[in-house]
Amino acid sequence: MSKKIIICAIAAIFILSGCISPKINVFNNGQSSLKEYTLEGTGDHKILVIQVRGNITNKPQKGVLKNKQGMVSGIVSQLRKAEKDKNIKAVLFEIDSPGGSVTASDILYHEIMEFKRKTGMVIVVSMINAAASGAYYISLPADMITAHPTTITGSIGVIYMRPVITGFMEKIGADLNITKTGKEKDMGSMFRKSTQEEEKIIQDIVDQLGNRFFDLVKKHRNLSEEKMKKISTARVWLAHEARKLGLIDKIGYLKDAVNSAKTLAELPDNSRLVIYRHAKYHDDNMYKSSGSDYLGHLSVVDLGIFNTAASMPAGFYYLWLAGSSPD
Repeated sequence: MSKKIIICAIAAIFILSGCISPKINVFNNGQSSLKEYTLEGTGDHKILVIQVRGNITNKPQKGVLKNKQGMVSGIVSQLRKAEKDKNIKAVLFEIDSPGGSVTASDILYHEIMEFKRKTGMVIVVSMINAAASGAYYISLPADMITAHPTTITGSIGVIYMRPVITGFMEKIGADLNITKTGKEKDMGSMFRKSTQEEEKIIQDIVDQLGNRFFDLVKKHRNLSEEKMKKISTARVWLAHEARKLGLIDKIGYLKDAVNSAKTLAELPDNSRLVIYRHAKYHDDNMYKSSGSDYLGHLSVVDLGIFNTAASMPAGFYYLWLAGSSPD
């Protein structure tokens, strides 16, 4: 009898565990309020560091136990907080990203432009490993773009991605029946190949989005037609090549970008370099990523770029695919 009671109790625990979602705050989930931490300096005037790392998206980032707010939302929160601080005189964007979705990149570009218009603050970009495609797009409002000597940038263009599983479905004998109102209603579906007419429609959208990117580069960087023709191939460039093309202003390290921000904003040497974080970091510095804020995606098998492509919904991207990683 006692065995039956124990078995029933264990069964009840398993059943209830499926109904209850325990809230375990093992890692910071990014929902706590942002706090300001000083990285260096002692003065009253401040330069705010905002880190842009990983794919540009507003999807919540998946963690082991919790999800964190998307990148766009997180950066906008920092800009809103900075607007209220009259002691912040410049913002330094530390960018290490291959780009991301067209709309997420465009939203960030717009928000940075609006922030600059409202506050009149100096904006400086420091590119780290990569600042390609959408990451370059969001750099355009900067008063100065700097890059490390080994930075990869460029990839100025658009890519449309969607999975196609028609071959797999044929192999397993599966099919999908669709009833629709218009002939292009299921255009771009993974369950069938696109028609030539649909391919032309998609290409037209890609071209329009690409032209928007090119027009913004022309507007902000004032490049010649010859240089625009070179970058229109959407290839990536090393820092010294990007500088010759006029895509960036200076080559240097993060400290050089800080000094440029001080010069442009006419700030004293003792100005404080600050960062917004959800938690305090021991021995904090400019290179330390907000690791606990960005919980990684666990994958049993790391398939590199295939993981990346599989994790992204079908759509249009300002993205250097070779430099991207799964969310």
